[in-house]
Amino acid sequence: MATVEELENDPHPTLAAIRPVGWIEALNTWFVTGRGLALEVLRDPETFTVDDPRFSTAQVVGPSMLSLDGARHKAHREPFDAPFGLAETRRRFTEPVQQTVGELMTALQGPQREADLRTALAGPLSVAVVAYSLGLPPASASTVLDWYTAISDSVSGVSAGRPVTDAGADAFAELHKHVAAGIDSADSLLAAAAHTGLGVDEIVANAAVLMFGGIETTEGMITNALWHLLTHRDQLDLVLADPSLLPNAMEESLRLEPAAAVVDRYATRDVDLAGTQIRRGDMVTVSLAGAGRDPAVFESPDTFDVRRPNARRHLAFASGPHICLGMHLTRLETLTALEAVLDLPGLRLAPDSPPPRGLVFRKPAALRVTWDA
Repeated sequence: MATVEELENDPHPTLAAIRPVGWIEALNTWFVTGRGLALEVLRDPETFTVDDPRFSTAQVVGPSMLSLDGARHKAHREPFDAPFGLAETRRRFTEPVQQTVGELMTALQGPQREADLRTALAGPLSVAVVAYSLGLPPASASTVLDWYTAISDSVSGVSAGRPVTDAGADAFAELHKHVAAGIDSADSLLAAAAHTGLGVDEIVANAAVLMFGGIETTEGMITNALWHLLTHRDQLDLVLADPSLLPNAMEESLRLEPAAAVVDRYATRDVDLAGTQIRRGDMVTVSLAGAGRDPAVFESPDTFDVRRPNARRHLAFASGPHICLGMHLTRLETLTALEAVLDLPGLRLAPDSPPPRGLVFRKPAALRVTWDA
């Protein structure tokens, strides 16, 4: 059976071998890797809940919309729902996203013609947009990314059976102070949430989930999509010849390597899943990455195909009551960034640029590229 390190490096052979559901001893959890079964679990919060003391994110940031179900989940999520709907996202964010991408791309236009697009574009873009979306006080992108790295590393460690790190706890304490200062801003989304009756700790926990969910999904989506395109020259050529393929190329990258690879649930009762007996209290991990490569749904599931007709049937944003709140915003950011980057002449991946890896969050540690004058 696969080790944690093997799952971090390349989980896909293991996920395929146990599809649609199987036990992974290294993580002490059932893994659901079939798409249909994943939907069944994600859409049944009464049987498969997030509200459990073992939930990794809650151990680091406290209870939030991510780690609650039922009425409490609704109370935490509702203040943030409407501002992130599709029409409102396009209205509020199209111009700020385009402006931020433009500024970051201008900063790349030096004589060196090389960059790590994860740290020079994807990370700063995601930090700037999520801070703008919540109405947070100004903070440098590097500061927020440092908090984010410490917190996400801590969450990943908890998922792998390690305790909450001191660095993660310290970073969350700094984030708590920063977010709490934004609640007094009259027109911020945080202030609006406060008016619905959420307390400071509850607002901070939800802001942390939105911030780091927003940073992670956007940074991962951009870097993974560019990595897929730059390591599949034939597919990149198709997109360059027909830019209308770019949105589907983004969806196909999400299918192959969702930025958030897994979501955890806990069985509230004994239940049968595709002939497997799950016991009350068992941890059930839905593999969004596994669902995206289900051969019953996706032909040649390990192939990157920018013209795949059903690429959008991936579950990269999950489903059910916990479907990703910011999916429209992260799609807007990713597509805007991809369009700008693919305008660079002769864009190519550096030979030493690493592939995606990670247990919970999967992306390349760097995306080192060069281009022509």
